[in-house]
Amino acid sequence: MKLAALAQAAGIALPQGSAGGDIGVTGFAIDHRKVAPGTVFGAFKGSQVNGEAFIPAAIAAGAVAIVAAAEARVEGALHIADAEPRRAFAHLAAQFFTPVPKTIVAVTGTNGKTSTVELTRQLWRMAGERAASIGTLGVTTSDESVSTGLTTPDIVTFLANMSGLAREGVTHVAYEASSHGLSQFRNEGLHVAAGAFTNLSRDHLDYHADMDDYFAAKMRLLGDVVAPGGTAVIWADETEWSAQARERAGQRGLIVLTAGEGADAGGIRLLARTPGLLGQELEIEYRGERRRVALPLIGAYQAANALVAAGLVIGTGGDAKTTFDALSRLQPVRGRLERAAITRAGAPLYVDYAHTPDALEAAIAALRPHARGRLIAVFGAGGDRDAGKRPEMGAVVARSADLGIVTDDNPRGEDAAAIRAMILAGAPGALREVGDRRAAICAAIAEAGAGDIVLIAGKGHEQGQVVGRGEDMRVIPFDDVSVARECAA
Repeated sequence: MKLAALAQAAGIALPQGSAGGDIGVTGFAIDHRKVAPGTVFGAFKGSQVNGEAFIPAAIAAGAVAIVAAAEARVEGALHIADAEPRRAFAHLAAQFFTPVPKTIVAVTGTNGKTSTVELTRQLWRMAGERAASIGTLGVTTSDESVSTGLTTPDIVTFLANMSGLAREGVTHVAYEASSHGLSQFRNEGLHVAAGAFTNLSRDHLDYHADMDDYFAAKMRLLGDVVAPGGTAVIWADETEWSAQARERAGQRGLIVLTAGEGADAGGIRLLARTPGLLGQELEIEYRGERRRVALPLIGAYQAANALVAAGLVIGTGGDAKTTFDALSRLQPVRGRLERAAITRAGAPLYVDYAHTPDALEAAIAALRPHARGRLIAVFGAGGDRDAGKRPEMGAVVARSADLGIVTDDNPRGEDAAAIRAMILAGAPGALREVGDRRAAICAAIAEAGAGDIVLIAGKGHEQGQVVGRGEDMRVIPFDDVSVARECAA
């Protein structure tokens, strides 16, 4: 492929007088170690690493063009300068990685992204489409799931995955759009037919300046990424943030489809929700027609995720009746209120990814109607992340659960005991502390009697405990589901 053709398709101007029209492109990279002859290299300034420092190494390895800021020093290759080099690189790379699936949707929000994209994939599959989801669980198709290790992978991996899926016959993809990914332009360049906003609560304030900055990053999905004339699916019951999301979508001229108790007249209105033993019955209304849905997932927030997923399917041309009928056949998502085992005493054990105050509260609220006795929660907080949420997490569990056990959850480069102390400070004297995560899970199971429920929160689908940082980082194998089963046995 010629660089000039890629640039023209992306709407990017090459330097005047350059020989860009004659440059052949063989690939794209943001890691200089992956550069081969003919590669376009993206050199960006990050919070910890400055990619511009690797420009000479990339050129020595065969990079033919460098996308970087105007002040970057580039010698020996074409310099494509842009005020937003990440965005320019993404749009340029998107012209190279073809074909792509014809229908692409994205989901943003603090909680619910993983479940919503996976439930969207399931609904499409049940409608006969070849579908995939991309996010925290990796790349999931009807045939397999491959972990990528990130909610939103780097732009080259993301676009390569999309093209690879299309070549395998996948026509529909739902992906998670994290605030980091959106602010770093890791989702750019593709035709995104619809975007969904689930909710917003405190998280990632180690990266974003404040909640308004965090919300602004999320809103890049509706403000920039969703294609003109596309659809915005918004969970209506998020009050303040939902209203702002609706306004942002309206300013773009997007078609707005709301879901929830507060949904607009043309949206998916939740009229009633009745918890059951292994699921819940929903009464919904869409375009004047009422129907009942036996949803085989527990918890109010899983109902929200399912209805937003239905909105994405309908908003991109899916048949409403087929979609709503399929809700009764949805399967639980890995690590999202996943029932791991039942103890000998008869207490069910649930594993959930909840690692923010709001997510913990929602997970406990989801399980509460199913507990005839006590609700016991095992939880912790990750190191090298937003420390301000830790005492709030302790306060939520002390208030919402009958017994809370504070343990370790990916301490990374911080002292694990110090993290636990910050959580405990949110509810002095109200929580138990068991640092070793396996011991904490076993202790909770030993406490649980008939009628009790145990929630093991924080890691969900993760397969390891992250300790240390940089060169000293280790990932110790650890799976909450497996450990819960072993302790229960």
